[in-house]
Amino acid sequence: MRRDVFQAIADPIRRDIIELLSKESLSVNDVANKFEISRPAISKHLKILNECGIISFNQVGRERLCLIQPEELIPAFLWIKQYNQLWEDRIDNFENYINIIQSKNNRDE
Repeated sequence: MRRDVFQAIADPIRRDIIELLSKESLSVNDVANKFEISRPAISKHLKILNECGIISFNQVGRERLCLIQPEELIPAFLWIKQYNQLWEDRIDNFENYINIIQSKNNRDE
C-alpha cells in the first residue's frame, strides 16, 4: 500500500523524526534512542515514513542510516501554503478591529 505525505505528518512522533532527520542522517538505533518509546514502535514509524517516501534507508556496514527525502514534503507544504493568505487576512482584520476599539476607548477617556 502506497501511503501519502499527510499520513506521514499526521503523527507527532513521525513529525519529530522528520525534524531530527532534517538536521542529520541517523541510524535506526540513533533515532530510537531519541525517544522514550520502544524500538519496534520507532521501526514502525520509520517504515511508514519510508512507505510515504519521506525517508530512505542506506545500508552502511552493519547499520541502516535513515535519510530524509525533503522533496516528498512539498505536497504538504503546498497544501498548507494555500491557506497562508487566508490566515494573514484574518489576522490583519483582527488587528484593525483592535485598533478601532482602542481608538474609540482613547477618545472616550
